[in-house]
Amino acid sequence: MTHSALIHKIQELRENISSVYMGNAMAIDRVVISLLAKGHILIEDVPGVGKTVLASAVAKSVDGSFARIQCTPDLLPSDITGINMFNRTSSDFTFQPGPIFNNIVVADEINRTTPRTQSALLEAMSECAVTIDGNTRSLPSPFMVIATQNPYEFEGTYFLPENQLDRFLMRINLGYPSPNDEHRVIKQQPAQTTLQTLQPIMSTEEIVGAQELTNSIKLADSLVEYIIALSTATRRAEDLRVGISTRGGLALAQVAKATALLDDRDYCIPEDIVSNVVAVCSHRIVSRAYIHDGDTNTTRRVMQQVLETVPGPS
Repeated sequence: MTHSALIHKIQELRENISSVYMGNAMAIDRVVISLLAKGHILIEDVPGVGKTVLASAVAKSVDGSFARIQCTPDLLPSDITGINMFNRTSSDFTFQPGPIFNNIVVADEINRTTPRTQSALLEAMSECAVTIDGNTRSLPSPFMVIATQNPYEFEGTYFLPENQLDRFLMRINLGYPSPNDEHRVIKQQPAQTTLQTLQPIMSTEEIVGAQELTNSIKLADSLVEYIIALSTATRRAEDLRVGISTRGGLALAQVAKATALLDDRDYCIPEDIVSNVVAVCSHRIVSRAYIHDGDTNTTRRVMQQVLETVPGPS
């Protein structure tokens, strides 16, 4: 597929998702950017603002395998990864794959399941593979986890540890829709109508091609130095106990490339970094005033302050 045809497909993907999720357009862009950047995304907000609708619309827009995991306190790691079951006929163990062996995996209300079960996702999200009974099994390509969670103040939720959060390329909030968007949602009820008949726009081969194209986007040395300057500033910030890691810098660079591709450019500009810093980095830092990891407003505010103090590339 040609470059222009692939860009056209990506734009169609955005439009397909927006036909169901009638809310924050930036949220749609960031989910698509995460897909292009081979990353995973965590969508956090109060119940009822369309987290699951957005995640499901993305999954149905890709012509690949899709699984939804409803996270509950009694969910076990094997319920996600799969299990070796004894086959009486062959007198041997047969592997029964879990829902993680799909292209798009929606982990709904991920913070309602226990940390032990949450950790079952770590290897899958980092290595695109899972190890079961000593055997490592590769996951399909492309592979993406779209997780949703409610704020930690809600009853029956568990904290996501820092190493789990670090596996998410971006962490975003949806916010409430505008009055006009809410009017459309109430009138059209897309979750009950459009979502049920939503057709895929891009094949898995096209997604992989778009991901490879993302890797080829030019990132100038001055922009690399800017990312390093931002990371260094967080490591030296008095308000922070933990700054941006090298993985965080890599994530910011990859997101900048995906943002450039989404805007049909083969090179990055400073705005590709600036517009994504808070979404990519705020969940990777730890404030000294930190009580719980759920204190996202504090880390977002500190990350914004760091952004304002580091001079941009000339």
